[in-house]
Amino acid sequence: MAKNILIVDDSASVRQMVEVTLKSAGYQITAAKDGQEAYELCQTKAFDFVLTDQNMPRMDGLTLIKSLRGLGNYRTVPIVVLTTEASDAMKAQGRAAGATGWMVKPFDPAKLLQIAAKVLN
Repeated sequence: MAKNILIVDDSASVRQMVEVTLKSAGYQITAAKDGQEAYELCQTKAFDFVLTDQNMPRMDGLTLIKSLRGLGNYRTVPIVVLTTEASDAMKAQGRAAGATGWMVKPFDPAKLLQIAAKVLN
C-alpha cells in the first residue's frame, strides 16, 4: 500500500515539483498551501510523512510541527522541513519543535527521494 505524504508549501511551483518527484516513486500525495490548511487536513486524515516549508502565511512550519506533535497520532510521524532557511539557529529551533530533518531549497530530487525512503522505512 502506498505511503501517504503531505506536502506543505505556499509556492505552487515548489508543491508541484515535490509532488512530481514523490509520485514518481509511487507515493500518494496531498498538498496544502500553508500550515493552517495542513493542520486542518491532519485532524481528519492520517499521513505517513509530512514535508513542510518554514515561511508561509497563516501558520509557519515550526508552528505547524509543534501543533502536529500535540496531536496524538502525529507524535511519531516523520516531519521534514524543506526551506530556504539554512542557519544553524533555525535548524536548532526545528529540532526543538520536533522536526525529524531539514532540507534546504532548492532541493535535489534524488536526495528528497532518499530522505522519504529513509524516514518511511
